[in-house]
Amino acid sequence: MLDYLWVFLVGGAICAIGQLLLDKTKLTPARILVLFVVCGVVLTAIGVYDEIVAFAGAGATVPIVGFGYSLAKGVREAVAASGFLGALGGGLRATAVGVTAAVFLGYVIALVAKPGDKS
Repeated sequence: MLDYLWVFLVGGAICAIGQLLLDKTKLTPARILVLFVVCGVVLTAIGVYDEIVAFAGAGATVPIVGFGYSLAKGVREAVAASGFLGALGGGLRATAVGVTAAVFLGYVIALVAKPGDKS
């Protein structure tokens, strides 16, 4: 039961940081997303995010920072298996299912919701 609390708190803290950045800075949502992905990659590269994931599980892998973690982890595994050339495709291979699902579901929702300008 305590595991669920940590998952909720860590995931909530990541989302709260994003909300604070939206509210208190002039950063656009796109820049904040890029910042979070880059933070996930950097924290994975220095070995910090692996420990956060081990501690918080889905609370750390589901937010957008987890996408950066998945990219970096895929690159690291591909480089270990294939050498330097693994860096070119490892991140894409590791995140392909998530990216495909996001594009496909975004398309389906666009068909159903018929989005347009708000004006």
